[in-house]
Amino acid sequence: QVQLVESGGGLVQAGGSLNLSCAASGRIFTTNLMGWYRQRTGKQREMVASITYGGHTNYADSVNGRFTISRDNNKHTVNLEMSSLEPEDTAVYYCRAVVYGDVGAPPADDWGQGTQVTVYS
Repeated sequence: QVQLVESGGGLVQAGGSLNLSCAASGRIFTTNLMGWYRQRTGKQREMVASITYGGHTNYADSVNGRFTISRDNNKHTVNLEMSSLEPEDTAVYYCRAVVYGDVGAPPADDWGQGTQVTVYS
């Protein structure tokens, strides 16, 4: 079973920066889409940023220009560099990966346990 482990969450002052990292491990042939989602209290989960195997990125309008997503295909990791953080960025951030494992099996949509990011003013 594929596992995703996030790290780097914490408490940061508004205007500051924070970096998140996610590592996928287990039976992995290749990782297709990887991304970061977040869920703020009382709100639905939303996509923050995603990146394809080839490096094509997508960002939510709310974070575009402030966040940068990157990945290492060999290590099966994905990072999120966050800057100019705002209190509205406070949320639990989840790592997602679409993973191809066993031959002939459909890809799996895997999620991490989440890491808390809190931004105070």
